[in-house]
Amino acid sequence: MTMKSPDGADRGEVDRMNEEKDKTVILLQGSMLALNVAAVILISTFIYYTTEKIIYRYDARSFLDGVTAIPKNPENVMHTCIIAAVFLIVSFLFRQIVKKYQLMICSMLFDLVLCFMVIYTLNFNYNGLLLFLFATMISLVKGGKVKVALVALAIGGYVLADYELLSIYMPLYHLNSYIQYYPASTQQIFYGVFNILISLNVVLFIIYCVYVINAQRGTIEQINELYHEIQTANEQLQEYASMTEKMTQTKERNRLAREIHDTLGHTLTGIATGLDACLALIDISPEQTKKQLKLLSDVSREGIKDVRRSVNELRPDALERLSLDAAIRKMIIDMSQASDVKIYFSTEEKHLKFDEDEENAIYRVIQESITNAVRHGKAGKIWITLKRQNDMILLSIKDNGIGAKEIKSGFGTKHIKERIEMLHGTVSFDGSDGFTVTAEIPIRWGENYD
Repeated sequence: MTMKSPDGADRGEVDRMNEEKDKTVILLQGSMLALNVAAVILISTFIYYTTEKIIYRYDARSFLDGVTAIPKNPENVMHTCIIAAVFLIVSFLFRQIVKKYQLMICSMLFDLVLCFMVIYTLNFNYNGLLLFLFATMISLVKGGKVKVALVALAIGGYVLADYELLSIYMPLYHLNSYIQYYPASTQQIFYGVFNILISLNVVLFIIYCVYVINAQRGTIEQINELYHEIQTANEQLQEYASMTEKMTQTKERNRLAREIHDTLGHTLTGIATGLDACLALIDISPEQTKKQLKLLSDVSREGIKDVRRSVNELRPDALERLSLDAAIRKMIIDMSQASDVKIYFSTEEKHLKFDEDEENAIYRVIQESITNAVRHGKAGKIWITLKRQNDMILLSIKDNGIGAKEIKSGFGTKHIKERIEMLHGTVSFDGSDGFTVTAEIPIRWGENYD
C-alpha cells in the first residue's frame, strides 16, 4: 500500500477547490451572459414589433410627433443584436474550450467590440453588457498593464455609454418612447420587466465580484482593485434602482395629457359655440357680432396662456393668479359670454383654499364638465354646487342638455374619474335628466381653515 504524503493531499485538495471555484466563476459568467443576451434580444425585438404595430395601425404621424429620433431600420437593429448575441455566446464557449491565454484575450477583445456595437445599435438604451465584460476581465486578465488598460477601457466605456449623457449631444431614440405607445397598465409591465433585467444583471455582477474577491484573495493589491470595482457596481446599482421611479412617470404623463385636454377642450368648445352664435347674429346685428368676436378673441388668448402654463407647470394659469373661487367664477363668466350658456355657481364655503392638487382637481373637473355639457350635451343652462360635508367636498355639476341613456367612458369622463380617484374620492355620472356629475372629494383641511 502506498501512502499519500500530506503535501500531496493538500495539493490535491487545493486543486479540487480551485476547479470548483473555476466552475462557479464560469457558471456566474454564463448566467450574466444569458441574462444580457435575453435583455438585448428582448429590447431590439420589442422596438421592431412596436414599430410594425405603429405602422399597421397608421399611428406613425402621432408617434413621430412625440420623439426626437427613431432607428433607421428597426429590423436591422433586431438582426444585428441577435447575430451579435450569438457571437458572444460562441466566443464565451470558445474560451471554455481553448485555454490558451493569448487566444482568450483575443476572444475577450472580440467581445468588447461586439458589446460596443450592440450598445451603439440600441442607441445606448442598454449598457448592461459592459458589466459582463468587467466580470470576464476580472477573472481572465492576471494583472499587469493589459489588465489595467482593459479595465480602464471598460469602465470608461460604461460611464460614457450613458443615454442621458449622450442624448444631450446627439439625437438618440429612447426605449421609453416605444413603451409609452402602449396603455398605462401595459407600460407598467414593460417598465417592470426592463428594470428587473437591469437590477438582476447588477446583482449578479455584485455576487460575481464578491465571489471572485473571496476566491482570489492572494494579494492586497487584488483585493483593493476588486473593492473599487464593487464600489463602481454599487453606485450603478443605486443609479439603476432610481429607474423604478420612472414607472410613476407614466402617471405624470397621463396627468399632463389630462391638463392639455382639459385646457384645449374647454377653450375650443367656447370658441366653437361662440362662432356658431356669430353666424346666427352676423346678418341680424353686425355690432353684436363684433362684440361676440372680441369676446372670442379674449377667450382664445386666455386659452393660449393657460395651455402654456399647463404645459410648463401643470397648473391652470387662473389658479396661479386667483383663488379657487375667483378662478371658477372667471371661467364661468368667460364661457357664458363666449357660448351664450347660462351657468350658475353656488357654494356655502367662505374660503375655498386647499392644497394645490386638490384645487387643480376641483377646477379641472368643473372645467371638463362644463365643456362636455356645452359640446356634447347641447345644454343651455348649467348649475354648479360646491359644499362641505364633514371632511368631504361635495361637488355637483348638472345641466339641462340632452343627457345620455348609456354613459360611455370617453376621454373627458375618464379623466374626471382619474382626477377624483387620485385624491381617493368617488365620482358618479347620471344622464337620465340632462347630465349630472357628482363627486365626493376628501380634503386635507388646513389648520387655519375657517
